[in-house]
Amino acid sequence: MTTHKQTFDLAKLVPYLESHVLGFTGPVTAKKFADGQSNPTYLLNAASGDYVLRAKPLGQLLKSAHAVDREYRVQQALATTDVPVARVFHLCEDDTVIGSMFYLMDFVPGRIFWDASLPELTVSERGSLFDELVRVMAQMHNIKVDDVSLQDYGRPSGYFERQLALWIKQYRAAETQHIEPMDTLINWLSSNLPADDGQVSLIHGDYRLDNVIFQQEGTKVLAVLDWELSTLGHPLADLAYFCMCLRLPPDGLIKGLAGLNRTELGVPTEQQIISQYCHLRQLQGIDHWHFYLAFSFFRLAAICQGVMKRALDGNASSGRATEVGQLTTSLATMAVELIANAHTIKKGTDDGF
Repeated sequence: MTTHKQTFDLAKLVPYLESHVLGFTGPVTAKKFADGQSNPTYLLNAASGDYVLRAKPLGQLLKSAHAVDREYRVQQALATTDVPVARVFHLCEDDTVIGSMFYLMDFVPGRIFWDASLPELTVSERGSLFDELVRVMAQMHNIKVDDVSLQDYGRPSGYFERQLALWIKQYRAAETQHIEPMDTLINWLSSNLPADDGQVSLIHGDYRLDNVIFQQEGTKVLAVLDWELSTLGHPLADLAYFCMCLRLPPDGLIKGLAGLNRTELGVPTEQQIISQYCHLRQLQGIDHWHFYLAFSFFRLAAICQGVMKRALDGNASSGRATEVGQLTTSLATMAVELIANAHTIKKGTDDGF
């Protein structure tokens, strides 16, 4: 096995940044963030302030994966909007500086929550925080992409059809063993693909609790992070993914709310989240919700399988990559159970929320 550890020479990086980023000055110390499975990310403590460097991993990668240049572009575009993002300073496409493409952005001090039950907060604070998360998501989806020069950031139609084909291909390319629930899920999604309803917006692609920085005191969102999977697409993909993450077990790597009493916690139900979102976006309701949820499970399962493949190839960014990769089977199984029960939900109920 060949390993590719992302390291870089500060003696080479610092003068490069001093010549390309206005006001940047050394000396610099660098520390890798331990969390995250995709793009290696570092805190740079410089004489001129604190910055974050986010790089493409070394080694052989799946096509279109780890698109730090797209992350840079979308955050640069959103700087002119009300969607909170970190300020970006520079994109380096020269692999000789640190060994791969990277970009530099501002370090945003604040809080990141990893547990959806939010034990650090009071009941009222939990409700306010989730209201803020849904508000920011709706705000992102309400952006007119032409106004921020993102009209060519993705294809304008057929999002779920293209994404299903893409992630099936990505999953097959990363497949390390036969997983029966994944095959069942792929077949069901392919047979139940809704007709394109024409909805298109900027979507984040990985919008969940731990990809957001909040105020140190309070529940205001200061920055939405990790835009690697962002594109133009169907906004309900983000909403379903957000709700899917909350359906996960509370003891997993992504800590969800399965089996917990949301009312006691002060966390909105899935129906309440959907109702708030529809109100903010002036939608009458959502059809095909189970498809969107099942697709979200499948895409995350495929992503986890890619992490497993990188771990086996020695290219993983995190030491927990193998553990992440092992989630593929459990995620697919949850989705298969979801679609097996979907036919029992009667029209006019809360649709299983």
